[in-house]
Amino acid sequence: MAQTILENQATVDDIFREVNRIKTVVTDAVDDGVQSAIRAMKQGREAAEDAVHDARHAIKRNPLQSAGIFLGVGILLGSIVTFLAVRRD
Repeated sequence: MAQTILENQATVDDIFREVNRIKTVVTDAVDDGVQSAIRAMKQGREAAEDAVHDARHAIKRNPLQSAGIFLGVGILLGSIVTFLAVRRD
C-alpha cells in the first residue's frame, strides 16, 4: 500500500510538471501573439500616416485637380444618398 502511494505521488508530480510546461508554452504563444499584433498596429499606423502625407503632398502639387476630384466624389456620394432616400419612400 505504501508503495502504491509513492507511485501515485510520482505521477502527481509528473502531472504538475507537465501542466507547468503546458502553461509556459501557452503563455509564450500568447505573448508572441500580442507582440505580433502590436507590431502590425504600428506598421498599419505608419502606412496610414504615409498615405496621409502623400495625399497632402499631391493636393499641394495639384490643387485644381484635387478640387475637381473632391467635387466629383461629392456629387457621386450625394447622388447615391439621394437615390437611396428616394427609393425608401
